[in-house]
Amino acid sequence: MRDILNLLKNQAKNEIINMAKRKIIKINEKKCNGCGLCIPNCPEGALQIIDGKARLVSDLFCDGLGACIGHCPKGAIKIEEREAEPYNEKKVMNNIVEQGKNTIKAHLEHLKEHGETNYLNEAIKYLKEKNIKNPLEKKGSKKTEKEFCGCPGSKMIDFRNKKMDKKQDINSRQESELRQWPVQLSLVNSNAPYFKNVDLLLVADCVPFAYANFHSDFLKNKALIIGCPKLDDAEFYEQKLTDILKNNNIKAINLVNMEVPCCFGLQRIAENAIKNSGKIILLRQNIITIQGGKK
Repeated sequence: MRDILNLLKNQAKNEIINMAKRKIIKINEKKCNGCGLCIPNCPEGALQIIDGKARLVSDLFCDGLGACIGHCPKGAIKIEEREAEPYNEKKVMNNIVEQGKNTIKAHLEHLKEHGETNYLNEAIKYLKEKNIKNPLEKKGSKKTEKEFCGCPGSKMIDFRNKKMDKKQDINSRQESELRQWPVQLSLVNSNAPYFKNVDLLLVADCVPFAYANFHSDFLKNKALIIGCPKLDDAEFYEQKLTDILKNNNIKAINLVNMEVPCCFGLQRIAENAIKNSGKIILLRQNIITIQGGKK
């Protein structure tokens, strides 16, 4: 009997050890309308529509990178940090290869674009072991596994060789167009006087670093709020923005976000906030490329 109890204790201990805190998606069931737009953007197979709602079917399959977030029209998906089983690339590949070449390719590109080199190498190794062709490998290419890395969202890209415009006057200085403080959506007061009768500028917080003329082209004469739809609490953002719209006469929302998929979660937040406010508010959108251009 004692041996059985010790065995059970050891099993429980091992389960605790195997569980660790990591980033993983969370679905707000009340917000989810079961549209299924998130499903094609999760090639790992972590999501399924069950009983009319998107469900996370296994912690093992969710890599926590949030590719599905920007495709949810209701803002029902966010990333949280909690105890979960470790992501298992081998089990994911077992699931993916059954779905064919296009799904394999989508999964590898997903890992590549998010700079998950270790997982990508595991996946490529799995394909080699199963004698399955790597769809990312071009004919005649001699690239090694280590060369696969990077992404519009979080891959490492070096711009140091970018040619600069020689016409720029390095001695000239732009004046700041900032009209208020704070600017982070989590910190602003929804009844602040600078929100009265203005155009609101809603910006992904990477934009001012990527776009050189941010102040002159976007910020002038506008109230500013910034945030990250991937790393911050999207549900809180939506409620806070709804309160700002309800409490003030906002003339229009000028949304500026980066071109990477997860950044479009800010668009969903803005659209839902306008709807929840019960007001008719114009939403204008500008998209910035990772090299600082306008799309």
